[in-house]
Amino acid sequence: RGDPALAGRVEADPGLRVPGCWNGFELATRAILGQQITVKGATAMAGRMVTAYGKAFDGPGGLTHLFPSPEVVAEAKLSEIGLTGARAETIRTLAGAVCNGKINFEGVVDSEAFLDRLCEIPGIGKWTAQYVAMRALGEPDAFPSSDLGLLRALALDTSRELEDRAEAWRPWRAYAAMYLWR
Repeated sequence: RGDPALAGRVEADPGLRVPGCWNGFELATRAILGQQITVKGATAMAGRMVTAYGKAFDGPGGLTHLFPSPEVVAEAKLSEIGLTGARAETIRTLAGAVCNGKINFEGVVDSEAFLDRLCEIPGIGKWTAQYVAMRALGEPDAFPSSDLGLLRALALDTSRELEDRAEAWRPWRAYAAMYLWR
């Protein structure tokens, strides 16, 4: 509330929370799918992935498939659904890291160590890792400072400027991001 850019937003919508997720692997995969494309494009790509590799399911409200498991994704030929080779390899590598226990979304105590392991995967950078920490780990201070929406919301030019501005929001930068995205 102390930042003029956030005060009105917090007043208009008090109590806004960072949405969690059902499954950290699914969220991380969706974040990778969404890199450098529109939300609509990423949603379509995720739909193709689920239809091709997910488990058929007769659920309520037209739910037809469950998201594919890391074991299935690690072996999938993701280029067949239109992914670039690099993006497909990033997702398969993530799936392999989940399968072998290098990446685990449950019971994370040291989020910095988790982020370091996640960023060791080629194709996963700081934005993706911070977004995953926000949504899958519930990390209240995670902050994807290179996000164009956040930069535009504050009329800033660089992620460095945004990081400097966001220091005052610690340890709640993820919540500030939600208000700025809104």
